[in-house]
Amino acid sequence: MRVVIQRVQYALVVIDGHVKSEIKQGLLVLVGIEDADSDEDIEWLAKKICNLRIFDDEHGVMNRSALDESKDILVVSQFTLHASTKKGNRPSYIRASKPETAIPLYARFCDEIGLQLGHPVQTGKFGADMKVQLLNDGPVTIVMDTKNKE
Repeated sequence: MRVVIQRVQYALVVIDGHVKSEIKQGLLVLVGIEDADSDEDIEWLAKKICNLRIFDDEHGVMNRSALDESKDILVVSQFTLHASTKKGNRPSYIRASKPETAIPLYARFCDEIGLQLGHPVQTGKFGADMKVQLLNDGPVTIVMDTKNKE
């Protein structure tokens, strides 16, 4: 699993002109899933995201997590995170899982983050044409891949 995590002042997902999900301060997590991903990857990544100390403490130091601060998280599927640009100018998405594999993993990932946080996460809609609006706070943007845990 590959994610882009952004600390945001707000984020929302619009589908067909309607707001599907919205959060205030918290994290926007874009997630790409590949066939090699497992429940172990889901658990590790969900725990890591919820406990990342990227929110300011009372001294203005990034020392607090989404869990510490009871922040909301919006999770949006994004297969393009697995784009390969090694050959030519048209990206290849061969590593990205097909929907029949990715949808159940995406759902489990969202559920696991909700369990870690103690409240459900907001989501996009898998496979939909989504418009994602956000105001990055900091900016703070972190990229993680479960294939690079070490």
